[in-house]
Amino acid sequence: MCDAANLDKIREAKAAWKEEKLAKVLKRAPERRAEFKTDSGIFVDTVYTPNDIAGQDYVKDLGLPGEFPFTRGVQPNMYRGRHWTMRQYAGFGTAEETNVRFRYLLGQGQTGLSCAFDLPTQIGYDSDSSLAQGEIGKVGVAIDSLADMETLFNQIPLDKVSTSMTINAPAAVLLAMYIAVAEKQGVTSDKLTGTIQNDILKEYIARGTYIFPPGPSMRLITDIFAFCAEKVPNWNTISISGYHIREAGSTAAQEIAFTLADGIAYVKAALDAGLDVDKFGPRLSFFFNAHLNFFEEIAKFRAARRLWANIMKNRFGAKNPRSWPFRVHTQTAGCTLTAQQPNVNIMRVAFQALSAVLGGTNSLHTNSRDEALALPNEESVLIALRTQQVIGYEINATDTVDPLGGSYYIEYLTDQLEAKAKEYIDKIDALGGAPKAIEFMQREIQGSAYRYQKDIESCDRVVIGVNKFQMEEPPPTGLLKVDLAVGEAQKAKLQKMKAQRDTAAIEAALANIRTAAQGTTNLMPPIIEAVKMYASLGEICGVLREVFGEYREQIVF
Repeated sequence: MCDAANLDKIREAKAAWKEEKLAKVLKRAPERRAEFKTDSGIFVDTVYTPNDIAGQDYVKDLGLPGEFPFTRGVQPNMYRGRHWTMRQYAGFGTAEETNVRFRYLLGQGQTGLSCAFDLPTQIGYDSDSSLAQGEIGKVGVAIDSLADMETLFNQIPLDKVSTSMTINAPAAVLLAMYIAVAEKQGVTSDKLTGTIQNDILKEYIARGTYIFPPGPSMRLITDIFAFCAEKVPNWNTISISGYHIREAGSTAAQEIAFTLADGIAYVKAALDAGLDVDKFGPRLSFFFNAHLNFFEEIAKFRAARRLWANIMKNRFGAKNPRSWPFRVHTQTAGCTLTAQQPNVNIMRVAFQALSAVLGGTNSLHTNSRDEALALPNEESVLIALRTQQVIGYEINATDTVDPLGGSYYIEYLTDQLEAKAKEYIDKIDALGGAPKAIEFMQREIQGSAYRYQKDIESCDRVVIGVNKFQMEEPPPTGLLKVDLAVGEAQKAKLQKMKAQRDTAAIEAALANIRTAAQGTTNLMPPIIEAVKMYASLGEICGVLREVFGEYREQIVF
């Protein structure tokens, strides 16, 4: 960005400064650490100059917001026109309880819904299954059938609200229920906006709520791509998730690389199924973590946007400009929250949220202060939402697009993260792509997680209240707990609903799903018909288990 003569002058000036100024200071007062690095292992210098980004071509590598390669943001004016979607993740107990929380959050200014499902729902079991006992409604809402989905969205107009559903292996079933609820409200599927996570590869890599083997799972995903391209055109058919990869212990560079490698695998699977990249490409979305290394996190979003735009345009030949942008929902890092001094979590979350905004996120969830202890209570959720609103409305951080763009340090980090991510993607390509590189990615994440924890235990990494500035605290109060009685009530409600159904119609609907699964017919239409008959989630997933089998994890050490 400077001519050669100026770069030489700057280089000479920095060398003289190091020798004459910095060296003297370091003799009197050595630095806190022998070496400074980001979480991804990128060396951090004392100061940055134009020489650190001398090879950067502004038009090619940065450009302007809303233009390829989208380094500076996916919209020309970003938050000057409209804030990111403020979408607090919520779900616990019964559909009735979660509906109350949803309507409370919407009343407090939240602009989109984000639904958490309980563990049995996530792995395709009904609440009356013996395998569901003790988990019903604990980490999210229990959804067994269309009846629960109707309750969940009672008095919430689905043509006015964007909904994100964090569901993966049974995503087709939950989407079918959502479409059916909308139909009952008189809302056609082309009016629906929202996202299903629908990202099974990261479940194998880092999270664990899988059901079926990779082949059938990828088929379900591409069936959703094809169906929504025709019937639900404004729905984001997948949220390719780095969030859980980061929560499992990855670095920022690994989060970019492994997430985009999964994205490459989904695009390939869709192309192999005969789909047009420019039909489904515009509806791909991503899900990132906002961690604690503030400047690296900002650079992470910028690097990911540039890398994905080039992948879609140059690797897959997407011609529609709407297929190129990396559109991302962000959640602050749950793994950084501490049970000790939980109010400190408010500050952690605020800085993580600010890094996501400065990085150009499109949607954001802020974690609550008490999530290391329990599901968040109403007061904690409100503080988390107000955190976003302060960033959006009070501190003027959103008045210009990409405000840290052009910072020598931010641009250096952006380049370094992109280079590290590319190296990982090349390795994954050499292994045959993400589905064949699951164990490689697991090992890399485990190594990073081990190093991170080791740094905490040695106090090389400070965690307030854990290894530094500890204090005696009274036991926490006001925590939200889900009563075991919730599970019993949910089972009773499900069994009553099953007893009132048309058994013959249910059997016929499930048979249609079985036939479709055994062949190549798109599975979404028969699943939608079955949920309209009030076939349960467990019944539908049970049929698919019979046809597809179940995945068994390979243990990696």
